[in-house]
Amino acid sequence: MTISVVLNNLTPWIENTDTLFHKPKAKFGYMATRLKEVKNLISADEFSGKSVIDREGIQYGRLKHIHINQNTLEVTGITVSAGFHKDYDLSRDYIDRFTDESVLLSTPPIRCDIPVVDIDGKKIGKVKKLHHDPDTNELLSIEVAEGLFGKQMFPKSEIWGIGEKVILRLTKDEYKE
Repeated sequence: MTISVVLNNLTPWIENTDTLFHKPKAKFGYMATRLKEVKNLISADEFSGKSVIDREGIQYGRLKHIHINQNTLEVTGITVSAGFHKDYDLSRDYIDRFTDESVLLSTPPIRCDIPVVDIDGKKIGKVKKLHHDPDTNELLSIEVAEGLFGKQMFPKSEIWGIGEKVILRLTKDEYKE
């Protein structure tokens, strides 16, 4: 009877040791295997050099960098290379989606050196400088070069449309007043 009492008392301990001490070892290669199974997965390096275009098919350059927030791991923007030393950053707001062949923009970006016209289509000048909020990278205003020495600042609220030109809300005469 003593042996059966001892065996009855040891049975739970033996069963628990089997589950506690004989666990399968973690597989370190498991995570890499799972990543291959995820659909629509592509590395950021594979996008370098892809075209950046808007919905009208206008190409703005090639993707140079993808910016990722270190805390949230979300894409916060991209750097577009438009040729020799003509790189510019676009915030996440401009990006519609990444495709196999390109980065599609939801809205055309404002860039330096593009013409600025009034609501009637009369030329005012060219975009000389973009002023962004340092925290959010949101456009605040544009500086427009008028002729050789003139320049004028226009807040974002004065912009009516963007494409191959920046179109302002008022006429040229109304801006002079």
